[in-house]
Amino acid sequence: MIRKHKIRKVLLWLFTVLFCIAALTGTFFGIKGYRMYREATAEKSIEETMEEIRGREHFTKYSELPQFYIDAVISVEDHRFEKHPGIDLIAVCRAAWVDIRSCSFREGGSTITQQLVKNQIFTQEKILERKAAEVFAVFDVEGKYAKEEIFELYVNTISFGGGYEGIYEASIGYFGKEPSELSDCESVILAGLPNAPSAYSPNTNMKLVIQRSKQVLNSMVRNHIITQEKAGEIQRLLPLYLNNC
Repeated sequence: MIRKHKIRKVLLWLFTVLFCIAALTGTFFGIKGYRMYREATAEKSIEETMEEIRGREHFTKYSELPQFYIDAVISVEDHRFEKHPGIDLIAVCRAAWVDIRSCSFREGGSTITQQLVKNQIFTQEKILERKAAEVFAVFDVEGKYAKEEIFELYVNTISFGGGYEGIYEASIGYFGKEPSELSDCESVILAGLPNAPSAYSPNTNMKLVIQRSKQVLNSMVRNHIITQEKAGEIQRLLPLYLNNC
């Protein structure tokens, strides 16, 4: 009985120490992150950054995007996008567990809002203070812009490989049509490209594009957006559309 009591005391002590270390570490990087966020937005405010994006030639509005493309992007990139406040805690915990197991920053867990902020406001460097700064910027963006606005800002700025930046350039470049004219199959192909644009570009490796497009379709089936039959139908058409790229 005495031994069990000692073990409990040791475990409680270890838990307390670990909690304190975690709290101090979080506070330290939180302060550094807030300073980084303030410095970045002092140079150019979030509103100025977003207005610059909207002022670009061929900026494509949310209403000009096919619903199937919107559903495909959200499903494969951030399927809780419309529900979370910019940070998806479930995805963060999952990514943290993968990173701990692999002893690396292999898994991101970033939401669409986080990717927008990371690409437009901060560097791509994976350091803890930048991740903390990202959180402050994400809540700022989510507080000022509707989800539809965030989505359109995101797809107008991401890389699609082949030298194309933004959904308009990618749609015209790969398929010779404006985003509003994209078919379901073309929408799936474009939805999968930003994950690794240089590798998944139709100009680079058709086999990898088909593989990635299947991942997009599987995510849409898993999230109950389309049926397995619909996914199979699109998969059969993929080579035809890729041959026209």
